[in-house]
Amino acid sequence: MPFRSLRFWPVLLLLAACVRTPRPSVDVDNKYHDAVIRQIGTAQDERNTAALLPFLSHANPIYRKEGALALASVQAPTAVPALLPLLRDTDASVRRAAAYALGQTGDSTAVDSLRVRVLKETDGQVRRYVHEALGRTVTRTSLPELWRVETLNDTARQAALAWGLSRAALRGLGSAESIRRTVAVLNSPKLPTRGRLAAVVGLSRTRGLDADLARLAESTLVQIAAKDRSYAVRSAAAATLGKLAALVPAAPTAAPAVPVKSSPTSPAAVLTRLATKDRDYRVRLIAVRALPFGLETYRASRTAVFYALAHDRAPVALTAAEWLLAHAKGESGPALAALADGNKQASPRVRAALLQAAVRHASPAARPSLVETIQKRYPAAATVYEKGFLLQALGEDPASFDFVQTQAFAPGQAPVVASYALTALLAMRRNADFPAARHADFAAAIRQALAGGDVGQLSLAAEALTDPKLYPEIQPADLAAMRQAQAKLQLPREIEAWQGLQQALDKLTKNPNPVPTPVATAQQHPIDWAVVQRVPLGQQVRLRTSKGVILLELKPNEAPGAVASFVTLLGQKFYDNLYFHRVVPNFVAQGGDPRGDGNGSAPYNLRSEFGDLRYEEGSVGLASAGKDTESCQFFITHTPTPHLDGRYPIFAQVVGGMDVVHKLEIGDQILGVEMVKLP
Repeated sequence: MPFRSLRFWPVLLLLAACVRTPRPSVDVDNKYHDAVIRQIGTAQDERNTAALLPFLSHANPIYRKEGALALASVQAPTAVPALLPLLRDTDASVRRAAAYALGQTGDSTAVDSLRVRVLKETDGQVRRYVHEALGRTVTRTSLPELWRVETLNDTARQAALAWGLSRAALRGLGSAESIRRTVAVLNSPKLPTRGRLAAVVGLSRTRGLDADLARLAESTLVQIAAKDRSYAVRSAAAATLGKLAALVPAAPTAAPAVPVKSSPTSPAAVLTRLATKDRDYRVRLIAVRALPFGLETYRASRTAVFYALAHDRAPVALTAAEWLLAHAKGESGPALAALADGNKQASPRVRAALLQAAVRHASPAARPSLVETIQKRYPAAATVYEKGFLLQALGEDPASFDFVQTQAFAPGQAPVVASYALTALLAMRRNADFPAARHADFAAAIRQALAGGDVGQLSLAAEALTDPKLYPEIQPADLAAMRQAQAKLQLPREIEAWQGLQQALDKLTKNPNPVPTPVATAQQHPIDWAVVQRVPLGQQVRLRTSKGVILLELKPNEAPGAVASFVTLLGQKFYDNLYFHRVVPNFVAQGGDPRGDGNGSAPYNLRSEFGDLRYEEGSVGLASAGKDTESCQFFITHTPTPHLDGRYPIFAQVVGGMDVVHKLEIGDQILGVEMVKLP
């Protein structure tokens, strides 16, 4: 929703962007011009722990550090005994690298050594790394080791503790005492932004302790959500307040005729204010997503949601539409459909989400006409993604089974549409109103998907077959069909579908020894060091999209294999005319899939490279289906996302055009990708 007092700011910002377009950094060789570091990089890529261990005792601290960083990607528990002595290394960069590698390995045998190092470490940055590693390695029993050291009046130690507590919470480890300690850290007046972010993210990810959160953290979170200067901290606080607001019993049917006033400092009231008044759209959409839907709060939440529907930022409007889809009470289906038709400026995805809400919440008498309207619009949809959104809406209506099934298996159907259509069939089958007389038709559709061999549909078929609510009786013929479909897949290109089918087979056959995923090996696709050496530090890439230009700065030091692959693919024009197929508001925009539905790949996979980087706003990572399964798909983050750290390789950072990233929607096109010439 535009703010009139700021109506000239977009023009001024655009002019500023034109004047201040980031220029490539000075041409500086990356570290892989050093033959020894290339040797370390090759051993890392080959997952050759034995070859890396001697470097941990090398006379040169640079190679000790590089050996430790390489083991952060290998993640071999057998390397832990050799890494532990490096926590006492005379070189701070080596101690930091060792702590990072131990945290990435996540072996609890390192806890005692890390605890001692937290007490003795004098370098503030290294101490933070050690505390993070401790958070990544503690068990539920050893969780108190995180706060053994006194942090009172020591801001650096408090920030380090915040990261340790946060890393533990991200692993599902928490207690009333860990919440109390986190709140105490948050109340420190000089805690830096990253420390506050770590602490609040930890609270937002704390599971199974909502009553303790409400008792110990609510007042602090209310203050942070309202006043913190960082949008990321306010967003995380809003998400946590949503958990607390949900503690109010949900409404069974409809809201009261007269709205019930809540305390202005209650989680519900704070979320309502954030949803309508916060200055950053990302905070607004998180607040909208977190709005409570109980009997006493529904009317106030509804007002905020309808306000958000008119927001000029598509992600906010989409979040509002999805809230109505999930939580609307007493709303008229035709009235919700009218919202979709009444806002011609809304994106196709927002309008389709409103239509989906209309079908879900419509009365039996009103639903047929709404469904008919959607089916009539379907042939005129401008893109395969818009068709997919409409099929998703039809997934709310079991009576549309035949229409959607036809789209799922039409000869020559676009993979995007085929995947959306089968997803809609699964949604119909989950509907309580799905007629028993059509169970056999659904089973036949799943068998048709297995026989067809489309990798997107194979993954969905595997999902259906392992859900007893969708497919209560598995027949031997179904298992045989799954094995036949799996045998036809091309590895490593179609690893994700292979993995889905194998996991389904293991579950259905109750296999006591699940078959491991055949991950990529260095022999299948070794790092091209010649390409890596041609990429200097500061090398930028121009990503041209249908919404504008995004400038990326590559990170060859941290992810040489990923950078070499990306540079090679862009040189082949691989990414030209592909699409952003996945956009999750305030999370990521993901693209680079040759199929366009998230199931495509290059002909090879890469080994995971977990360099010492953190996911900030504009970080560019490689998507994967598990460790060592990365390929060509990449994503760009909208906001700091600590829960991705060390799990997905970061190979670039946005240095220009972040405003374009925030505008990206599903179906936006990658027009071209080129290297920027260095001056």
